[in-house]
Amino acid sequence: MSITLERMRADIAAMIHEEPEAIGLDDNLMDLGLDSMRLLNLILLWQEAGVDLEFGEFAERFTLVGWWEAVQKRQASKA
Repeated sequence: MSITLERMRADIAAMIHEEPEAIGLDDNLMDLGLDSMRLLNLILLWQEAGVDLEFGEFAERFTLVGWWEAVQKRQASKA
């Protein structure tokens, strides 16, 4: 099972009680209210979808596009 950019945006939006359309690719997700505990919950959620992720990959770049690039790398290496 793979994770899509749309799923990531929707999951992040749900976590911070926003509409998915309100989250831009380059928005700083911390500025939108996402903290490290919520990030851990998102990583666990996405790991349940079958993608092995690490907190450090996400902590480096707190944007949707940064996280999407990390997920794409992991999904490509698994394929």
